[in-house]
Amino acid sequence: MASLNTTMSVQSGRIRTLKQGSPQLDGVGGPVVYWMFRDQRMKDNWALIHALRQANKANVPVAVVFNLFDQFLGAKARHLGFMLRGLRQFSQEIEQALQIPFFLFRGEAEENVPNFIRECGASLLVTDFSPLRQVRKCKEEICKRVNDSVTIHEVDAHNIVPLWVTSDKLEYSARTIRGKINKRLSEYLIDFPSIEPPSRKWDTKNELIDWDSLIADVLRRGADVPEIHWCEPGENAAMQVLMGSENGFLTKRLKTYTGDRNDPAKPSALSGLSPYLHFGQISAQRCALEARKLRHSCPQAVDTFLEELIVRRELADNFCFYQPHYDSLQGAWEWARKTLLDHAKDKREHIYSRDQLEKAQTTDHLWNASQLEMVYHGKMHGFMRMYWAKKILEWTRAPEEALETSIYLNDKYEIDGRDPNGYVGCMWSICGVHDQGWRERPIFGKIRYMNFEGCKRKFDVDKYIVYVNKLVGGQKKRRAENLLSEKEKVLRC
Repeated sequence: MASLNTTMSVQSGRIRTLKQGSPQLDGVGGPVVYWMFRDQRMKDNWALIHALRQANKANVPVAVVFNLFDQFLGAKARHLGFMLRGLRQFSQEIEQALQIPFFLFRGEAEENVPNFIRECGASLLVTDFSPLRQVRKCKEEICKRVNDSVTIHEVDAHNIVPLWVTSDKLEYSARTIRGKINKRLSEYLIDFPSIEPPSRKWDTKNELIDWDSLIADVLRRGADVPEIHWCEPGENAAMQVLMGSENGFLTKRLKTYTGDRNDPAKPSALSGLSPYLHFGQISAQRCALEARKLRHSCPQAVDTFLEELIVRRELADNFCFYQPHYDSLQGAWEWARKTLLDHAKDKREHIYSRDQLEKAQTTDHLWNASQLEMVYHGKMHGFMRMYWAKKILEWTRAPEEALETSIYLNDKYEIDGRDPNGYVGCMWSICGVHDQGWRERPIFGKIRYMNFEGCKRKFDVDKYIVYVNKLVGGQKKRRAENLLSEKEKVLRC
């Protein structure tokens, strides 16, 4: 495996120039600003490494800014609470370890980021990469609004092989992208360099952030989807889930991954890393580096994990980047769109409203359990997500409605919602993206079919339902206790 030396450096292929600024007239460059949003961590962060490298090279200070989108794609208390608690840890660690200030803004990034750039006189803005169109549109607007002297670099710190290095087009399936990723993997799956503090400190002090009030505010606004408590936020917690001595995935649970990961009744077989990967609180590259060290003892489990971690995740980014309609029927392949529309008017045995589906009010107890797992636990088992979405196609009036409903529910309740993996998961289940045509049948046409009997053959359905009911009961009890506690506080006042 290749490795970097101890000096900070980032491969040029990982960086794209979104805007090239004109040289400063006096030859003196301004500070470097790292606008962080998708990769919310200090360790193993190529974007932060690049910002620091450029700042030290020019002997200028560096700062990190984060813009809180209060209404980003319907995020609720569950998502914003988890994210803000992680950011609070990040801000403390980066200021203590590297003496880099952290600035938090609320509102429109299109206004806040250019304003900050202008006020501090920055000459370089470094940003994370995201394939989602809302973020890309925001960056395009920022490029227009900043001064012509400002250069903007985008760094893919999320994918192991940078998206634009892997492929310059929409890939059809895992089969077509796998070889392209593997061809460049040895070049990009490398050790991270050590990080040194900036050579020059930031002149002005950042405003003190009232984290408690901020978190309380977002929890109140998004209270209809409360926080989860099984998943502790932050970089340190993420590393515990990956490498912890008590219940770490690679240290304690890896051996069961291959055989049990598709069994919803055995949730502990899964890595549990998706919330941390989604919010960028852990690097996929770090996970892959640590997993490869264990390949000699668990080759099949490691290979299966790396397939999911690298090929499938990066395929999802590829789809959302190169397919502008990544969350609509327009984004389906032509054969899938045709077969769905051909069968759109087929008779359905059941038609459920969005409200009925959200409240798990169907005649299918297995589906109801999966919906309740998502609503109360914040994470539905991956196998069940496929069954769940396909039944929504079967129970709604048209494929467009099915897709909209599945994305709405996924983004509202899943802790890792609003993610390329979520959009592609819904598109795979309902629109056949990255899949092939199967035997034609009513409603589904040639889209892959799943049913209750098939699930019964694959895992213990009753055991899964009992497991979910226990989860739901525990969450309801916790909520009742919290409500009682709040009432007692009010009475004491």
